[in-house]
Order: sequence, then C-alpha cells, then structure tokens
Amino acid sequence: MAYLTLRGINKIYPNGFHAVHDFNLEIEKGEFIVFVGSSGCGKSTTLRMIAGLENISKGEFYIDGEKANDKGPRERGVAMVFQSYALYPHMTVYENLAFGLTLQGVDDDVIEQRVNSTAKILGLTDYLERLPRELSGGQRQRVAVGRAIIRKVDIFLMDEPLSNLDAKQRVTMRSEITQIHRETGATTIYVTHDQTEAMTMADRIVVMKDGYVQQVGTPYDLYFNPVNMFVAGFIGEPPMNFVESKVKKGNLVLSDNQIELRAVADQDVLDKYEGGEIVFGFRPECVRPVEGGVARSAYIIKCFVNLVELLGDSTNVYVNFDGYNTILKLDPHQAPSVGSSFEFAIPYESVYLFDKTTEKRVKTKALQQK
Repeated sequence: MAYLTLRGINKIYPNGFHAVHDFNLEIEKGEFIVFVGSSGCGKSTTLRMIAGLENISKGEFYIDGEKANDKGPRERGVAMVFQSYALYPHMTVYENLAFGLTLQGVDDDVIEQRVNSTAKILGLTDYLERLPRELSGGQRQRVAVGRAIIRKVDIFLMDEPLSNLDAKQRVTMRSEITQIHRETGATTIYVTHDQTEAMTMADRIVVMKDGYVQQVGTPYDLYFNPVNMFVAGFIGEPPMNFVESKVKKGNLVLSDNQIELRAVADQDVLDKYEGGEIVFGFRPECVRPVEGGVARSAYIIKCFVNLVELLGDSTNVYVNFDGYNTILKLDPHQAPSVGSSFEFAIPYESVYLFDKTTEKRVKTKALQQK
C-alpha cells in the first residue's frame, strides 16, 4: 500500500454543499504532490481533510496502511504551512521557531540546536532576534516554513504559502521549498492556484475542478497529454488555443483557412464526427512563422494581427483568423507588426482534438505514437 491513500473521499457540508467528490489518490513516501485548480475547486478542503482540520464525510484515508479518518491533527504527524504565515507577532523569530518544540517538552539544548540548524537552512540566522513585523514577506514565509520543518514530521501540508509574496519572492521561495523537500525527504502536499508553481515544483500534479479530480500526472504528462479541455487550457501559459468548428468531408469548415483533419486523425475519428462539431487545439508556443516558403507537415494559417506584447525573451501576438481570437508565442525577432497580415504554421504533431460535448480529448495520430 502507498504511504498515503485517499479512497473515495467526499466532503459534504451541513447545508448540502458537496465540496469534494469521490477523490482517489495514492501518494508514495517522499513524493511532492501539488493540488492545483481555480478558487473553489476543493483543493484546500481536501488538504484540510488530510490534516484532520475537516471531517471526511465519506471515504477512507490511510497513513502508512493505518486508517486515519478519526485521528486528530496531532495524531496524524503532519505539519501545515498556511497562506497567512500565522506567526506570533510578540515573539522573536527564534521563539516562533521554538514554540512547537517547547510545547512538546523538548530540552532547551535540543531546541537551540534545531532552531539554529533550521535557521541556517532557511537563511534566517541573522534574524533570530527580530520580531515578525521587522521582516519582509519572504522572510516571514521562511519562518512559517521553518516552524513546520523543525518538528521533523513525515508529512508537510502547504496551503497557498506563496500567494502573499511578490513575483520575485515567489520565484525564490519556490526553489527554497523544493530544496527543503529534497533535504528533509518528507512527503509534501502543496495547494496552489498557480500552474507555474505546480509545474516547477511537483513530482505529480492533481488538477481539480468543481470538486472533481480532472487528471493526475507528472508535469510532462499534463502539458503534453491532457485528458480534456480544462486541463489543456489550465496548464500552460498563455493557455492553449481552441477553435470550435463543424467537420465536413474530413475538414474543419472555416471561411479563409482549410484544416484537413486527415493529416492528424484516423478515419474512424473522421467518421464519428462527420457533420458534427469538434474542437481543434494548439499551444501558442508550438507555432512558427511562415517565411518565404510552405512548411511541411504543418497547417498554414492566415491571420490578422490585433496586438503585440513584448515580454523580453518572447512575444505574445494576438491574432484573429476566421473570426477566432487566438494567441501566438513567438521569438521577438520574428513577431509581426500590429495591423498586418501574417501566416503561421502549426505542426501536425502539435495538434489536439477534443469532443465539444464531453470536452474529452480525441485520439490523434500523434497521441497514438506517444
């Protein structure tokens, strides 16, 4: 059995609101798991059920093979880091770090050794005598993380710990938390709405929507092999482009561009969707400008440029073709000018197809080869 097992977990509040539906997951010892999704999707509620802060309405939760549904937070051996830091404002950094150990009756000499070693890991050695109000947001978050890891538990739970930091601090803390995870070897479950955090930190990602698990997989799996439109649109920045259109004689029916689906889909798929609708997807970064020639093994799309955003290492180009507004991510030196006509190529292997009704991914030739 896996180290942590969630089997058929549901959360139903007294008012009847069903926050989490049939959540199933097995987590190996030492894994870094990220729950990701939009606000209200159930990710924090699931984390709180794991921590013992919320009762499980239905289902079973096991820690190292032992059922833990009725165990309190202290009995589960978990340490939790919250979004709000939750530091004691009247205590110094040293006292905040030592507080949990003091309650446990740990000897002063041991507390001092643990506080100093934890402070060294987190770069807080020079701040041990300061109060929280004298620290930056990033430093306060380090103290909050330190208070968790100093207890030397086997399970870390982190609920949006970086959301109060600025962009630069988030990048720094991402790498620091990942490094701490490697050094401690603890099993870590991390909740975020930020897909960049999920992609850069996780061993595996759990994508949630409206209380349901959409997909579980490695960052690579979720980016290249999304199972549905929600995952495909949620993972990746800018998000995947979607073009909805009818299928007629194996082609997507567009006004100025022709997309022949036979290049990417087998006949059984074409037969199934003939006369119906299908969603054609492609990521902004997969496209290439067509310059002085016709690209092979690719769709050539003619478009009109509405907006250009220079980001430094890349440029977002907002275009319109056949009434569809889409985003292209190009090299700054290849970006067209606003108001111009432009041609870009979508490689066949970069095309995704989705069922419009179910939003599930449809089999393509590229998918069969993976």
